[in-house]
Amino acid sequence: MGRYIVKSTSPEETQALARKLGERLNPGDVCTLEGDLGAGKTTFTKGLGVGLGVKRTINSPTFTIIKEYQGRMPFYHMDVYRLEDSDEDLGFEEYFNGDGVTVVEWAHFIEEYLPPERLDITIRYDEETERTITLDAHSEHFDDVCKEITQ
Repeated sequence: MGRYIVKSTSPEETQALARKLGERLNPGDVCTLEGDLGAGKTTFTKGLGVGLGVKRTINSPTFTIIKEYQGRMPFYHMDVYRLEDSDEDLGFEEYFNGDGVTVVEWAHFIEEYLPPERLDITIRYDEETERTITLDAHSEHFDDVCKEITQ
């Protein structure tokens, strides 16, 4: 499938892209989110939540691993960084095959549990306010969504 690259020059632009994505997601959709500390993963996730209609404040689930929010459908925000070198299965398939949207930060730590049809998002820190956001679509659905939001 396709790869889409977007340049963002502000947190607001990053959130706007994520909001457009969130507006187009369906139950069972899984997005992975990679990037260095401070690259903008939580900023992106906040925008995604807005697009999903989440009213609560979204923050990083670093110490809880999974946070659940309610919008037009459930929104599951996972930070699996602390699962590095862990063989623990926390029931990921139930989230991935559930009735909501799942975003997984540091997803490479649980790669063997990830569904093949997903959207991989990488945020690269370029400069103080500039980021490169790469969207790798691993299904026709995500390819169509990426075409829509990057035009």
